Amino acid sequence: MERLALAVGVEADRQRPMPQLQREEAVRQILQTAADAGVSRVATKPEGDGERLLGLGWPFPSPFRVSVRTVPVNDGVDRAEARARRSLEHMGLPRGDTVLVQAATDLVGEDGRALWARLQGLKDRGLFRRIGFIASIEDSPAVLARRFRPDVVQLPCNVLDQRAVSTGILDQLAEQDVAVHLSSVFAKGLLFSAMETLPPEMGRMVPQLSRIRRRLAEARVDPMQAALSYTLRQEGVECVIAKVHSAAQLRAIIAASHAPCPDMDWKALSLEANAVSSRFGVVAA
Repeated sequence: MERLALAVGVEADRQRPMPQLQREEAVRQILQTAADAGVSRVATKPEGDGERLLGLGWPFPSPFRVSVRTVPVNDGVDRAEARARRSLEHMGLPRGDTVLVQAATDLVGEDGRALWARLQGLKDRGLFRRIGFIASIEDSPAVLARRFRPDVVQLPCNVLDQRAVSTGILDQLAEQDVAVHLSSVFAKGLLFSAMETLPPEMGRMVPQLSRIRRRLAEARVDPMQAALSYTLRQEGVECVIAKVHSAAQLRAIIAASHAPCPDMDWKALSLEANAVSSRFGVVAA
């Protein structure tokens, strides 16, 4: 389980809100299940009270290495740096493993160099062991890596959107000794969604999705198993981030990651590039 990372998402449902104590217990159960299974990485976002819930739920002693992300740099580098520090405070941690610029576009703007210098300062002071950035395929992450020399780059990649592999980006980052974290590994639920619930812009992809699901069914491979097998098998990838909402879901993910997967024609499971670009262009955890 060394290569599996969690993004814990026990958000309050506006329509059917979960009581606060129940949310705290749900997070606690997820973290304990992860610790028992040997999962040692947690990825966070500075949104809502998710970091505070993690701080209340860590098992003791905590086995987790935690990555945080900055807020957008629009409000200035001071706020971005302060919020990264506050993420550690919210989680009750003296230090974190990695701090990531929340979007590569923040680095190419006028405050990019200043922001990077602030994060380097946090690393130099021992608050974070590593620094890096989150990018989409369109951001040319390998080019940015040559410019900024990050320790970590987080990219979207999944069995439907294989561009990180097919374009050689993973290989290029590996050549620069950059650790890669993969996100969006479940294709934002597209592998599991009912066809009638797909957004209108994905309507023309229904035949392809049906074909992909049929291939998986014929191979007796569960979609979750395929999603995890594809990403976990990629060389040069340090971890694969799976978003979980409950301990039961985490147990299913762990079981799927251990299940043997037949040797498949993975390229045949990819959607065409223009479709995945419009659907998965926004990086998600």
